[in-house]
Amino acid sequence: MTDRQTVIGVIGEGDCSGELYRMAEEVGRLAARGGAAVVCGGLGGVMEAACRGARGEGGTTIGILPGTDKADANPFVTIALPTGMGEARNALVVRASDAIVAVGGKFGTLSEIALALKTGKPIVGLRTWGLMLEGRIFKPFPECSTPAEAVEVALSLAKSP
Repeated sequence: MTDRQTVIGVIGEGDCSGELYRMAEEVGRLAARGGAAVVCGGLGGVMEAACRGARGEGGTTIGILPGTDKADANPFVTIALPTGMGEARNALVVRASDAIVAVGGKFGTLSEIALALKTGKPIVGLRTWGLMLEGRIFKPFPECSTPAEAVEVALSLAKSP
């Protein structure tokens, strides 16, 4: 069977501002409208917002949880996967995604960005980290200015060979 649903990972801080929350909610909503499932770390902040947006469109949301209890998932997760792996579950979020949208973020998000870059997973940014190498700031992935642009680019990258 080759018709598998596209999975868009949404990564970002677990305790975010209202503006980032709204942006992440729109990312989830648009990903679901585009036919994608949303995978994330399953907790609050950006993760909750993306799940809320996707669920509002009838989409599937997958939360890869750091702990061992499904009840820890935010209320908008349809499939809760407890791992007991703590922050190491970030690698599973990256690997489960066909493409990733990073919305804002703190150090956990930075680790997921690094894992995505290391493994060649397509990633786009929305008000997220910039990186520095040899004294120069660079973006090794597209930085988008709106949720609509981020989802459009992510869906395109997810479907590219």
